[in-house]
Amino acid sequence: MMRLRHICSAMLLSLVSLSGFAQTGRSGIEIDYTNPKKYTVAGVDVEGNTYFGSQQIVNLTGLQKGMEVTIPSDEMSSIVDRVWAQRFFEDVGIVVDSLNAAQDSVWLKICIRERPRVSRWTISGVKNGDKKELMERLGLRPGREFSEYVKTTSVDIIKRYYKEKGFILCEVDPQVIKDTIIKSAIRVNFAINKGEKVKIKDINFIGNEHVKEFKLARSMKKTKSNKIYNFFSSKKFNEKEYVNDKKSAVEAFNEAGYRDARLIRDSIYYVEPNRLGIDLVFDEGKKYYFRNITWTGNSVYPTETLNKILQIEKGDVYDVVTMNKRLFGGGKQSDYDVSKLYRDNGYLFFQITPVEMNIQNDSVDVEMRISEGKPATLNNIVINGNDLTNEKVVRRQVMTRPGYLFRQTDFERSIREIASLGQFDPEAIMDPAKGYSIIPNQLNNTVDLVYNVTEKPSSQLELSGGWGGNTFVATAGVSFNNFSTHRFLDKSAWRPVPLGDAQNLALRFQTNGTYYTALTASFMEPWLFGKKPTSLSLSGYYTRMTNSYIAIGWLDDSNVFEVFGFNAGLGNRLKWPDNYFVLYNSLSWQTYKLTNWTNSYFMFENGISHNISYTLSLNRNSTDQQIYPRQGSDFSFSLQLTPPFSLLRKYSYDESGNKINVKSWKDVNYDNWSSDQRYKWIEYHKWKFSGAVYTKLVGDLVLMTRAQFGYLGYYNRKWGYSPFEGFQVGGDGMTGYNTYGSEIVALRGYANYSLTPMELTPYSSNGYSYAGNVYDKFTVELRYPVILQPQSTIFVLGFLEGGNCWSDIRNFNPFQIKRSAGVGVRVFLPMLGLLGIDWGYGFDDATNGKSQFHFLIGQQF
Repeated sequence: MMRLRHICSAMLLSLVSLSGFAQTGRSGIEIDYTNPKKYTVAGVDVEGNTYFGSQQIVNLTGLQKGMEVTIPSDEMSSIVDRVWAQRFFEDVGIVVDSLNAAQDSVWLKICIRERPRVSRWTISGVKNGDKKELMERLGLRPGREFSEYVKTTSVDIIKRYYKEKGFILCEVDPQVIKDTIIKSAIRVNFAINKGEKVKIKDINFIGNEHVKEFKLARSMKKTKSNKIYNFFSSKKFNEKEYVNDKKSAVEAFNEAGYRDARLIRDSIYYVEPNRLGIDLVFDEGKKYYFRNITWTGNSVYPTETLNKILQIEKGDVYDVVTMNKRLFGGGKQSDYDVSKLYRDNGYLFFQITPVEMNIQNDSVDVEMRISEGKPATLNNIVINGNDLTNEKVVRRQVMTRPGYLFRQTDFERSIREIASLGQFDPEAIMDPAKGYSIIPNQLNNTVDLVYNVTEKPSSQLELSGGWGGNTFVATAGVSFNNFSTHRFLDKSAWRPVPLGDAQNLALRFQTNGTYYTALTASFMEPWLFGKKPTSLSLSGYYTRMTNSYIAIGWLDDSNVFEVFGFNAGLGNRLKWPDNYFVLYNSLSWQTYKLTNWTNSYFMFENGISHNISYTLSLNRNSTDQQIYPRQGSDFSFSLQLTPPFSLLRKYSYDESGNKINVKSWKDVNYDNWSSDQRYKWIEYHKWKFSGAVYTKLVGDLVLMTRAQFGYLGYYNRKWGYSPFEGFQVGGDGMTGYNTYGSEIVALRGYANYSLTPMELTPYSSNGYSYAGNVYDKFTVELRYPVILQPQSTIFVLGFLEGGNCWSDIRNFNPFQIKRSAGVGVRVFLPMLGLLGIDWGYGFDDATNGKSQFHFLIGQQF
């Protein structure tokens, strides 16, 4: 109706009236519309405008005082069309208001009716999260007009949004309501009925005589049927992804050597309500094989080197897909390809084109045509998005430097280092669409690299209460993971503390009153001198435990266990065997004070022990990120040593407790020593190994495998094992509080410490104590992410686990393990750290195993 009225208005000056005349002049002179005549514009008025100024509208027409116009004419019609095209008006017309006495000048009037403005846009029928995202996509703001164009595009955006989620039957009803408060305004509500989610039930592959259905199904990354092997995949139908997946299915034929394979037709239909069936009909064609492969244009690398990377021999199946991966990349991260070979030597402008030279029967000759170009030098290294973190923190992580030759491996490593830093969103920096840019300039053989980082909250505030060890524990702590001592004296930087240098400062206090109190403080500088990756770590702690048992109202501090400790360490990144290796050296001091500590945790109940040790640790971490690694590995080997005090002794005690001299440490009889005398200076050597490998299976589905081993040894069999620093195996790896003196090892599906052996000791009133001196543990986890966002990371997992603990290395048997299986979920929140819950079932211990729930805060299993 609006369009019809617009047409009628536009024709007022070009159609002949029924009488052939219109008397509109102020002097009563008539205008003859049957004979077009030229006039001079004497003035232009506007009628009906509210939101737009009169001059704005006149400017849209292009009419100016003094210009010549012909009435009627196509020119006047085009002026009306020009104003109408702005979509701000419901009706537009131009009429002759009056003529002068000489009938050569005309006053024109532009008559418009503006579209009503929208005072409020709303969406109904969907959850609030969808409303927020849709409003961001629509970009609608109060005060704009509601035209047919706005209505159509808005409905289309909403429908596409829900089609991507699998709601292909989504309906949108734009509802226009007159605003009763604001004059000439309306309210627009998009009433959405997204309907039921439409999923794919069956995909039928027809004509695939030599390529298995499973291979074709796996090639379609986003279009999945309801088969058991697609259990972890979404079954929703996405029209855009479906187009790509059809091409991927054809490539699966190409990969099997069927060069001429094509999709003849496809059909989509409903097999039942909200369930789709898809038929894909293929023509395989003939199977082909490689015959002769030749290279031209290669001067940097000989043909033999290129053939070794290509790994294609005469007579191999004509697999174009694998050939392209070995030429251009796109396979596994560890795979090498010809393009990467050249790019790692600076040849960024390298190009290669495989050309089929001859096809005879089922054999294909291929010529690899290479254009090597010149090596590219790094020019500008740009870092964007670091609003909080200092730029030097990012620059010292990257391996690319201005003036260096471009190397693809260095660039990929730089992305990985930024993702692992912990200050930025790892998903964003690893996204090729927005995380980074390579900007080459072939005119001067240079390249600019742009790293687009996205800051994420990294500091953590912990105010919590938890249940562990049959008691309630309150925790207050803060961890600033981007601390800056350099800005310590800058008053403006205290918001609330100076940040930006990726240092770590942590303070933590735990207590439940009389039973348990712990205070820890630590500081870590990842680049001590600013130029080399030498890290400095300092930590101090104090722990006090008593025999109070709040659960039954028993308050008693006559039984006390206290620990004082300090640790200082230096870490250096190595260049050999590769620069993923880090060597740590640390010195630590601990003092254990036991007063009537009779709960069998340690070998004695009264006395003071000192522990001075040196630790050497070699780590190699090549995972792609910290929170949810998809690929890479993490290996660690450490050796902790104390001085061999017992080997330096030449004295002993007799049965009366008198000190006597002996010839050698071999003559010392510790049977006559009290616990305070024997364990005043503890001694041991402690060996630990841990290795984890992350393998990306399909999409974001990740397989994690881990093996661990620990051994606490002694220098002198007569002195025996150390009463401290042993292993306590079983349970969730936490008891609600931090403790020192033993290392807690989680093994899900079993009660806490239940797999730790007990041994006789003469210094305990109970007659026995924990004696975990050797352990092993093996874990297989299947992980799948639910949310991967800077604000939170959530993933679910299923696990198989096994391990055990022994009191003596002579009894160690790596195959004598306690097995378990279960499922769990992990939630990482920047303010709280890692939280999780697991359910495990222990198969091999009827007393301490079977069904167990485990909770964790801040540690991985």
